[in-house]
Amino acid sequence: MALSVTARTRTARTGVIIGLLLGAVFAAGPVLWMLSSSFKSNTEIFELPPRLITDSFSLDAYVAILTTPETVRFFLNSYIVAGAVTLLTLVVAIQAAYAFSRFEFRGKRVLNVVIISVQAVPPITLLIPYFGLVVALKLYNTYPGLILTYMVFTLPYAIIMMTGYFNTLPRELDEAVRMDGAGSLTALWRILVPISVPGIVSVGIYTFMIAWNEYLFALTLTRTTDMRTVPIGIQLLMGQHSYEWNQIMAMSILGSIPVLILFLVLQRFFISGLTAGSVKS
Repeated sequence: MALSVTARTRTARTGVIIGLLLGAVFAAGPVLWMLSSSFKSNTEIFELPPRLITDSFSLDAYVAILTTPETVRFFLNSYIVAGAVTLLTLVVAIQAAYAFSRFEFRGKRVLNVVIISVQAVPPITLLIPYFGLVVALKLYNTYPGLILTYMVFTLPYAIIMMTGYFNTLPRELDEAVRMDGAGSLTALWRILVPISVPGIVSVGIYTFMIAWNEYLFALTLTRTTDMRTVPIGIQLLMGQHSYEWNQIMAMSILGSIPVLILFLVLQRFFISGLTAGSVKS
């Protein structure tokens, strides 16, 4: 006897839920193991059979990370670079997106193609050219060198996203401001930006994640330990003869916390910001 429509719907829904649960376990499993390993000794991490919950719970790895000046400096560098990249990217992207959304000018289509083309180029292919450029500008092993390089990769996405968001806002808002005698910048910063918080937040979180987790350029464009960022710091915990696996796991957990907090606090803005620019009213 054929299943009824209601039964088929219930079966399909159950299958989707089971699939999602399996996917969640698959995705969360390595993170839980990383968290568990950060509380173990190096010996216990590799014992067989493996155990998720340890009998010798210890915070020694976290204490070692947070009391070592070098590792604390890694976090400070990442906060400085990621924060500056996020702020500057938003300031530039908001103004550029406003121009693309509201004005017609010569070369607009060409600029759009260039912006999209930059997104399509694999970053590793630009490593040597950017290294030569940064050295020539005497920005090697400096914050500005890292910040400007990261912005090359964060700005295209930010401009595209913010342009899509501004396209959903009625042009009557700008016209009303101009009728009151104000200019375009006033319309942008006093009217459009306050009501574009979801889009700005989603772009800001994405930009922060890119800058916080970037490894390749941070490794190439810095030389001294006091300029290294968290991803490089995790690699430096891998010694020549031994690996401090518990400290590596602890630093990975600590390095994930800022992005996790940002997403949890601003989640509602993030979700609405990602979907708002998908259609044009």
